[in-house]
Amino acid sequence: MQNTVIVAPATVQRRSTKEYQQLDAAHFLHPFTDTKALNAKGVRIITKAEGVYIWDSEGHKIFDAMSGLWCVNVGYGQQALIDAATRQMQELPFYNAFFQTSTVPAIELSALLAEVAPPGFKHVFYGSSGSESNDTVVRMVRRYWDLMGQPQRHTIIGRMNGYHGSTMAGASLGGMTYMHAQGGLPIPGVAHIEQPHYFLHGQGMTEDAFGLKAAGWLEEKILELGADKVAAFIAEPIQGAGGVIVPPKTYWPEIQRICDKYGILLVSDEVICGFGRTGNWFGCQTVGSRPDLMTFAKGVTSGYIPLGGVMVGERVAKVLIEQGADFNHGYTYSGHPVACAVAIANIKLIQKMRLVERVREDTGPYLAEQFQQLREHPLVGDVQTCGLMGAIQLVKDKATNARFSDAADIGMVCRGYCFDGGLIMRAVGDRMIIAPPMTMDHAQIDELMRLARKALDATLAEVRAKNLS
Repeated sequence: MQNTVIVAPATVQRRSTKEYQQLDAAHFLHPFTDTKALNAKGVRIITKAEGVYIWDSEGHKIFDAMSGLWCVNVGYGQQALIDAATRQMQELPFYNAFFQTSTVPAIELSALLAEVAPPGFKHVFYGSSGSESNDTVVRMVRRYWDLMGQPQRHTIIGRMNGYHGSTMAGASLGGMTYMHAQGGLPIPGVAHIEQPHYFLHGQGMTEDAFGLKAAGWLEEKILELGADKVAAFIAEPIQGAGGVIVPPKTYWPEIQRICDKYGILLVSDEVICGFGRTGNWFGCQTVGSRPDLMTFAKGVTSGYIPLGGVMVGERVAKVLIEQGADFNHGYTYSGHPVACAVAIANIKLIQKMRLVERVREDTGPYLAEQFQQLREHPLVGDVQTCGLMGAIQLVKDKATNARFSDAADIGMVCRGYCFDGGLIMRAVGDRMIIAPPMTMDHAQIDELMRLARKALDATLAEVRAKNLS
């Protein structure tokens, strides 16, 4: 008997910007937000997007140099992804991965991920976000050591200013102290070392020397905790939310040596760096590390629908599979068929457009050249890029690299001028960062740089007019 009810599509009621802002204030609690302040100001309403651009409800065109939130790698409006979601919704909108059951999209995506991942990664465990994926890492790492007969290997080391999500475990793994201050974090069994931020911690040293010193902080922490107590080290190849911190070239090879020496698992958080962002399929390939686990999300579907997961290397997968023991962990939406179908279409589109090669060989180097020219600006003390990620370090005095007394204020001033000028560039303290869609061409990079310079000039004018220090 056919029980499907056909309902005509509802007509979307269009309201004024003010009406939407009032509804938002009345009902929508936003992430990482002072709700009272936001409600007084009123949110920006985004209504459509195409390519590298978005439009707000007032008709303003804005260059989205943050790919939404580091995720719209193939740009907005890709019909192949829309069609994949539509077909899968019509055929099988949902079924779970419990009850000894699977679905075709989850199986096909797993095989495709194994194809594009570095050698040794043939298995995947799915979630719906980077935060969920890093929670999975905590469970999986500790389960691995239990099965290895070393349950005392419980502690996972992360980095200060690293970001691994905002769930209890994800926020604990990350080193954002303002997040730890809320909710009694970090959870037990998590420790941190300082970040490899040359501008902040390496002045007076060569970058290569600082890279070795920063990596050495891991060995110091392992010895402090006891090598037989440490389960894993987790880090982003390039720190994203921390401000696009690109470590010296000596850093990751030394980190790998230390992990190998003490037999601890290495976890590469690829939520931002994965799927072409750094000029390789995964950031670990760019920095030269050989992780045991890789978390992913964002770029796997280009943000068109939520999906995340953990790529499991053979060292861990072999133990989980061959021990014949349950791994009591998972989610309702693990391997969601619609999300997996979109991910397949997304990865195939990246391959068809050769976007990874394009970032590595063309647009990434061109962006790096343009960023280097910003060093001449009176407000810019340093720039860093890796693939299609970039950071601009704002300083009060270029000669001494002296910073503004309130780093967050100067960043927000610059961000305001970016938005006013039609550019989304994120402020992380006194660093302005970008991660634009990988479909961006040279003309659009030039446009981005014009808008960025305009915002920097306006910020400088305010600094001088108000004598900001």
